[in-house]
Amino acid sequence: MRISQLSAASGVPIPTIKYYLREGLLPPGEQTSVTRAEYGAGHVRRLRLVRALLEVGRLPIVSIRKVIAAVDDEDLGMHEVLGTAHYALAPAVEAHEDDEEWRRARAEADRLITDLGWRIDPGAPTRDELAQAILTLDRLGMPATGEALRPYATAALDLVVEHEIGTIPLDGPREAAVEALVVGTVMHGRVLDILRRLAQESVSARFFDVPES
Repeated sequence: MRISQLSAASGVPIPTIKYYLREGLLPPGEQTSVTRAEYGAGHVRRLRLVRALLEVGRLPIVSIRKVIAAVDDEDLGMHEVLGTAHYALAPAVEAHEDDEEWRRARAEADRLITDLGWRIDPGAPTRDELAQAILTLDRLGMPATGEALRPYATAALDLVVEHEIGTIPLDGPREAAVEALVVGTVMHGRVLDILRRLAQESVSARFFDVPES
């Protein structure tokens, strides 16, 4: 297909496609003449992935390049590819190794992960992310021990095992698996947060015996 057809098939404007080509986010098409190239289904899949990373994941171009490089690296297994996308989604957290409170929070995060028996890379940015959440709760007078966080961990594991992992198409193109992971992680996270707030309102209404409207 020509670039105009690629734009129609993907929903991505031609100038944006050309920008992705210049940035190396989209592989070049097969050159059929000096001014014309042909594109295929692989380019449509890649554009879907780039849009998911950019529009849903809100990732900067440099992070998108890392994810795409992992997708294209056939020497990497799917665990490493999906892990690259997961880590790209994690917000930047600055570790404060010289801060005793930070070290205590990080130790609490590591302890919880160990107690749960979860296999998490020692350098995973999510460890620092969890430590930052624990530290913030502590400073707000709501100590977050591993025992207090365990119900959340159990609920998260149940969701991933019983539902989310099954939504990732692992038997198809790697782009499709990463796209599903990114969209699912971000959007299901939002849905979970919304449902929790709805549940809190409902429980509050029952607790305070608010008349039904």
